[in-house]
Amino acid sequence: MKKNITLIILVTTLIVSIAFIFKPDSNDVADYQTLYSNRIKEFKQKQIGLVSLIDECDLSNEEQLEKIKIKIQQTRVQLKGIDFWLRYLEPISYKKINGPLPVEWETEVFEKHEAPYKREAAGLTLAYLYIEEDEIDKIELKRLIQESVEATDVYLADSITKQLDSYHHFYLCNRLYLLNLAAIYTTGFECPDTELVLPELLSMLKDVQHMYGSYNKRFPSATLNDEYLNLYKKTIEFVFNQSSEINAFDHFTFIQQYVNPLYVLNQKMILEYKVSSKSMVDYSLNKNSTSIFDKDLYYAQNAKGVFSRVSDTVVLKEINDLGKLLFYDPILSGNNMRSCASCHLPTQYFTDTINQTALQFNRVDRLPRNTPSLLNVRQNHLLMLDGAHSTMQNQAKGVMVNPVEMGSTELEALQKVLNCKEYTTRFTKLLKYTPQEKEITVDHLTAALTIYYTKFSNSYAPFDEAMIEKKPIDPMVQEGFNLFMGKAQCATCHFVPQFNGVKPPYVNSEFEVIGVPKDNLFTALSTDNGRSSIYPSDEMKNAFRTGSIRNASYTKPYMHNGVFNNLTEVIEFYNNGGGVGRGLTVLNQTLSSDSLQLTPLEIKKIVVFIEALNEKITFENPPVHLPVSKDKMLLERKVGGIY
Repeated sequence: MKKNITLIILVTTLIVSIAFIFKPDSNDVADYQTLYSNRIKEFKQKQIGLVSLIDECDLSNEEQLEKIKIKIQQTRVQLKGIDFWLRYLEPISYKKINGPLPVEWETEVFEKHEAPYKREAAGLTLAYLYIEEDEIDKIELKRLIQESVEATDVYLADSITKQLDSYHHFYLCNRLYLLNLAAIYTTGFECPDTELVLPELLSMLKDVQHMYGSYNKRFPSATLNDEYLNLYKKTIEFVFNQSSEINAFDHFTFIQQYVNPLYVLNQKMILEYKVSSKSMVDYSLNKNSTSIFDKDLYYAQNAKGVFSRVSDTVVLKEINDLGKLLFYDPILSGNNMRSCASCHLPTQYFTDTINQTALQFNRVDRLPRNTPSLLNVRQNHLLMLDGAHSTMQNQAKGVMVNPVEMGSTELEALQKVLNCKEYTTRFTKLLKYTPQEKEITVDHLTAALTIYYTKFSNSYAPFDEAMIEKKPIDPMVQEGFNLFMGKAQCATCHFVPQFNGVKPPYVNSEFEVIGVPKDNLFTALSTDNGRSSIYPSDEMKNAFRTGSIRNASYTKPYMHNGVFNNLTEVIEFYNNGGGVGRGLTVLNQTLSSDSLQLTPLEIKKIVVFIEALNEKITFENPPVHLPVSKDKMLLERKVGGIY
């Protein structure tokens, strides 16, 4: 009853705020920089007032706790009005203001080649969640808010505010804002109470609309055009006319008819106004993409490796053809009997749908992990289920030299390849395109491999076509997507548009602990330590990189150990609260252990949506033969290997 009363008060507060701002825009538009400065300062005053309230309150008194919760929510509304700037201008400080997770070990793309380090978050979301705990320490609660106050000061520093002197920052802030509208703001990812997601969204939309007017007045030579502003106004009207119940929100229409078209218009203006960036936030994003659902929305991996300078399609085809030969050639393995295609079967969407896990190199034991599909791996900043590699080429070398996988060495594999005249001749001709490499190296081999298999990640699914071209799609797909984004909470880990663990601004790969069992009877937790086997930490024990659900219909079995054999089993696992929900002890589970209360029909609809993410891929026949070698032992190689 207490929770319901609190929600009524909070929602009423938000509705009153929204009713106030949902009025015709005034012609009296505040100066853009002044608006920014004033809103940051107003937010800081709200934070300071919250700290004072915590000092005054008796945390053992439920009514006073409710008072703090209401104050937090009012402060969150103020935050949403400046979220547009905060996330882009200083994303690390933002984690102290409204970090959704207590601790993060994710590695940003600009830190890819360094070990991840621990970031402890603070702020409004964590404070709200902390109040829900059985035991509350006033000092800790104050810390969560006090650190957010200190982080807010960063945004008033000269190094930040001077970015507002030109229009460049604006379109980049707006791009990130639109991506977050599609992937974050409507999912409950960082809102501590899902019943407040949509009221907060509406308040934010209107605040940003007011800020648009202020911006246009300040920069008349680089204004948001009328087409954009009119569509944005319709976006607000759409949300205003939706139910305030998050589970009834039409995410599909919101993104297809409003957010994605707004993104397209913003991208056109980025090009028209020659917007430039020096921020690491923009490291991965592609300003030439024309839709949120473009496969080139962001760049996570360089498929070309040492051939990065090559753009000639004829030359790229030659490299691709060599990569295809190597992919099917067991010459890269220690016993000349195992190829990349042994485990990543191209006709099975570059995975193995038959075996729970593949055979080890010794042909007797089984590998501890399921074979992941190679499709769309380029959309991950960190590779392997534990994030062990930061480049596809290093991942390929890692498999090649792993004694339980391909059992070779870099030197041995290279020498055997160069023993084949065809390989030597063809790679030698390509050396002029890699002036940094004077002779053929393993890097040439791995780059050819990655150029070959990543081309199969260029395809689109029916869901993409519905979003990009507004092609008609089965209503059950729409309903399944809305469940995916709302009630089922799938989108809090699998983010639009790749539905993997890479969220805006698409500079890192997330890891989750969901309590995967060692068997489908849930007798025990899987003993695989996951991410913590690479970088030991309590938070990352049993954590695995969140993979894409694209083509999931064709890539069974599921989870790192292949424990589930169909999508319904997977969704039921989440529906029941993961490992903890099934009685396993998982102290650091990041997945909620509460039941999602999904019905069998709702689960079916989610499966139908996932099936709409099956990409239209044209697979190729394997090569007819492999290059001949001077070594007689290598003449017995079989296309695709033996096992």
